[in-house]
Formats: sequence, C-alpha cells, structure tokens
Amino acid sequence: MKTNIALIGFMGAGKSAVGRALAAKLDMEFVDLDSLIEKKAGRSIAEIFARDGEAAFRSMEAETTAQVAGKEKKVIACGGGIVLEQNNIDIIKKSSIIVYLAAEPAVLLRRVLNGKERRPLLEVADPAAAIDGLLKYRRPLYEKAADIIIDTSQLDIAGAAGKINEELVKNESFNLAKHSTRQG
Repeated sequence: MKTNIALIGFMGAGKSAVGRALAAKLDMEFVDLDSLIEKKAGRSIAEIFARDGEAAFRSMEAETTAQVAGKEKKVIACGGGIVLEQNNIDIIKKSSIIVYLAAEPAVLLRRVLNGKERRPLLEVADPAAAIDGLLKYRRPLYEKAADIIIDTSQLDIAGAAGKINEELVKNESFNLAKHSTRQG
C-alpha cells in the first residue's frame, strides 16, 4: 500500500506551495527534494548548476530521491526534471501516488517570473520559448509517470490541494484511511 504522495510537474506548477497545503490538510510531513539537495550541497540549485553542471545536480537528485522515497507518510515535492531519469520515477512509484500538477505555459511563465527563485534553465533570451521547448519534451514524461493529473492553471493553492485530496479518495492504491483528513 502506498503512503506517500509525490508531486511532479514543471517549475511554476505549484509543487512546493500545493505540497505544503496538502501535507497540512492530510496531517502528513512535507518534503521538498530541491530544498533537501540545497541543504546537503550547502548551496542553491542555481549554484550547483553553475559550478558543477546539470549532470552533477541530477546525480544528487537521484540519491536524495532514493532516500526520501523509502520513508512513509510524506508529501514530496519533486524537482521539475525528476522525470528525466526513469529510475527516479520507478523508485518513487513503489511508495507514492504520483500527482502531475500541469499548467498552461503562459501561467507557468507568469508564476516563474513573479517568483523569487533563480531558474537556471530559464536564464535565456526567451524564457517563454524555453518553457515551450522543455514542456514539449517533458509533458509526455510527466503524463506517463502520473497516477493523477491536476491542471492548476485556474486553481489557487487551496483549490489544488482540495482537488488532489478528492482524487486520492478515489484511488484504491493509496491508503487515505491512514491519514487524517482534517480541513486546513
């Protein structure tokens, strides 16, 4: 029986914000993989990309994913590129229902540009074109990995968390009875 919920999706889809809200709603612990990687490395994702390159980051991501996926009763916000390594998805699927938070490219761009984080993959002349290009490749991977797909384009954080909760109730491979469903 799966006891974790893993949120996947492109940067700006709401994985961290929705994940925190969902964890509070279900009385579960929230884990942000990118934050864990930054803590272990002692520097930001942007610094890891700049100093060590994407391959080094993906290696750290795989190691952290394996550690977190082995735990129980966690809401896990995965990095946007988690689906680039099938092994990561295979590891997560063993203990987690995977929820793909989708959103329209224009919504993702707005959210990312309004955010405080540096996004190394979007530090280019045309971030909108970069999002389109990355999504063209990643969207099928997100969809293939997902047990549940939620479009967050028109949802606020609480609305997205509520929609995920509704879908979890219907999912027989997730033991919602093990979790509190307090409203929050």
